[in-house]
Amino acid sequence: MISILLPIGALLCGIALLLLGIGLLNTLLALRGSAEGFSDQTLGLLGSAYFIGFILGTWLCPRLIRRMGHIRAFAFFAAATATCVLLHVLIIDPVIWFVLRIITGTALVGIYTVIESWLNTQAPPERRARVFAVYMAINLGALALAQQLLRIDSPMTFTLFAIAAILIILGLMPVAATRLVQPSINDTPSLSLTRLWQAAPVACAGALLSGLAMGGFWGLGAVYAGRIGLSPTEIALFISLVILSGALCQWPMGYLSDHIDRRRALAIIAMLAALGGALMLALGPYGQWFLLGAAVFGAGAFAVYPAVIAHLIDHLHQDEILSGNAALLMLHGVGAALGPATAGWLMNHTSPQALPVYFSVMFCLCAVYSHLQARRQRDTIVEASAHYVPMVRTSPVVLEMMLDDQTPSPETDTDSTFRSNDHDSGN
Repeated sequence: MISILLPIGALLCGIALLLLGIGLLNTLLALRGSAEGFSDQTLGLLGSAYFIGFILGTWLCPRLIRRMGHIRAFAFFAAATATCVLLHVLIIDPVIWFVLRIITGTALVGIYTVIESWLNTQAPPERRARVFAVYMAINLGALALAQQLLRIDSPMTFTLFAIAAILIILGLMPVAATRLVQPSINDTPSLSLTRLWQAAPVACAGALLSGLAMGGFWGLGAVYAGRIGLSPTEIALFISLVILSGALCQWPMGYLSDHIDRRRALAIIAMLAALGGALMLALGPYGQWFLLGAAVFGAGAFAVYPAVIAHLIDHLHQDEILSGNAALLMLHGVGAALGPATAGWLMNHTSPQALPVYFSVMFCLCAVYSHLQARRQRDTIVEASAHYVPMVRTSPVVLEMMLDDQTPSPETDTDSTFRSNDHDSGN
């Protein structure tokens, strides 16, 4: 494994540094905007702007990368991101921040696309699953560790913005120095939403609802924690705990998904996330007990999207998988773009406690729909059962690498709930 990771070490180091900077910035902006007097609705719109950038980047960035080449495109996106970081602190204005968040989200998709297309090309096909696992661990680890940088100084100073910009620039250096051959990026046509819904309605509902919920978390989680009285250090602990809990529980959630009807597994996982939201609401007044709810929420919330992806693979033919996953990624992105604006409006017109309620409602809807579909009809795998793969939403390119871990195996149904193999069931 070491012999495989060494040649791509520069890429992994670069993305780790970049995500440290981005992870710090995302929470920092929520705290600084709140301190500057931005309303919850405004902060929610800023969170939505970031995911609007993600959607734009999915369409725009592959074209720019093909035009400029991987290294120059990576430098371009990293420079744009670092510039946006510094402009946030130089110009304190919600309209300017909205535009900057769109640019940042777009640039981050470009960064992900460059790194993931390189990893997909450099890793041997039989080892891509392991490289994918390392890459996802770096993603979640960097985002969790980034929160602890909030301990260095107050969000009201220039220091943390400078650190975020420095980390992003440092992330550019190992990638710019690499001598790896630049890969090609292919366009992935999207499957129509009609075909997607016909194939796997629970996957469509799960992708949209998890996007709505997780967009709300990434956009407003730190704002909510600040509104209920947590200090910046405690907010950092809260965000880190949610991420780490989600990362550590991917494997048991995956085991569950691999051994029962995936619609029932998805219902259980989503209900766990909904329970976490309810616990955050109930335990909020009791100090650090609130973190128990955060851990439960993270354990379920981060496992919904991987289960949804695995379900979709179960219900598509081999030649539809990439396009289907790209369409599902877009559907999740639409939910993530709408989520912060919706949750921010609710918080602005009621109270900060509307956010955990919002989490619970979104994941409850996902759980109930999944359960009803499981009761309604027996699950049928189209070609072969997929395998649950721990993952977070990045770019469409990562799907190609993730699919190398999908080792088809014939499905031998014993009943509609329990599976006879170690692979995923479908929605």
